[in-house]
Amino acid sequence: MDTREYIIDQAFLLFMCKSYEAVSISDISVAIGFTKGALYHHFKNKEELFKAVIDKHFVLNELKINEDTCTLLQFTELCVANAKQTLVQLFSQTQGVEVINYMSIIADSFRHYPGFAEVKMKFMLDETNKIKRILDKSIENGEIRSDIDTTLIAQSYFSNMLGLAGPVFQNQSIEDAIASLRGQLDQLYVLLKKE
Repeated sequence: MDTREYIIDQAFLLFMCKSYEAVSISDISVAIGFTKGALYHHFKNKEELFKAVIDKHFVLNELKINEDTCTLLQFTELCVANAKQTLVQLFSQTQGVEVINYMSIIADSFRHYPGFAEVKMKFMLDETNKIKRILDKSIENGEIRSDIDTTLIAQSYFSNMLGLAGPVFQNQSIEDAIASLRGQLDQLYVLLKKE
């Protein structure tokens, strides 16, 4: 691992365990055994380092699908697999860190990473629109009922995926979160499926 990546990974742990506000460049320097000068060689300031931490450790995986050929049932399976991959990737990076720390660092991202909110809001809108197109195509193909509001159902699908934090927060179990998501999406599919 190169020096820059090492700094990012160690700073990630500090930001996770404390917060953006509570961690100084001096704290990072002491924790990793580098001089502040060595840190400033790789990052011009704490904000730039924090951005690098978020960019590396908090990636939302976009579903790569063909919206014209993907059925809603296939989409549901892809959602569950993608959610599991994302949670395993995120939570396997640290052991012994409370789930609330993940929520805190995400909140810090909205406050201290210029443009973060706009990028994530665009991502959410794009993903919701993708789901809507799949729903519309599923109606067209006769897979699901036609008497639904695909915009609202698409928002519901996306909300279920975002809601994974709840079961993880309650049980600190990725398996429980994935089982909950699968159950919710399966029930939603049953309600939408054309008889």
